[in-house]
Amino acid sequence: MSADRANRGRLLFLGSIAASLVLVVAYLAAGGASYAPAKTQDPCQHRAWSNPEGLQQILQQFTLSALDGAACKLGVSRETLARALATQESREEFAKRYHVDDAELARAIRAGLLRAVSDAEEAGAIIGPLGFAARQAIRSIPLDQAIELVHNAGSIFSGGGSILGLGEEGLGLLEKFLP
Repeated sequence: MSADRANRGRLLFLGSIAASLVLVVAYLAAGGASYAPAKTQDPCQHRAWSNPEGLQQILQQFTLSALDGAACKLGVSRETLARALATQESREEFAKRYHVDDAELARAIRAGLLRAVSDAEEAGAIIGPLGFAARQAIRSIPLDQAIELVHNAGSIFSGGGSILGLGEEGLGLLEKFLP
């Protein structure tokens, strides 16, 4: 092996060590040594709505608000409740772990949905008559329909199983009255 080739190999090796050291120092300088996962937000704390523009943003914030309200009532994080509502099996697991029966879960989800309606009204996202109708519907829906509403807030307005009985035409009309 020639001396030139050996020097290039050493230089390449030393260059890779230097690059590794620079990466480690940059990582430490950016706070990498003290990383801690972000804490989940307390679902009982009021979370202000951003200025919702259109139905999709309203529905997204409605869902988050409903999950917060139900999670607060149950004493768990919003993320824990969202995972629990994903499937029937995860809901059963949640019920066993947190000693929650279907009636208590239904009350918590309805409370969360009612909180979401109030938050939407406070944010100016929905007007009084629509809020009143939504509250009446929420108070009487079965647990599975309440869970579907948390998963898909749009189901309160549209689709075959619409809680408020609006079809696609009604949904289009509703969007005209939103902020």
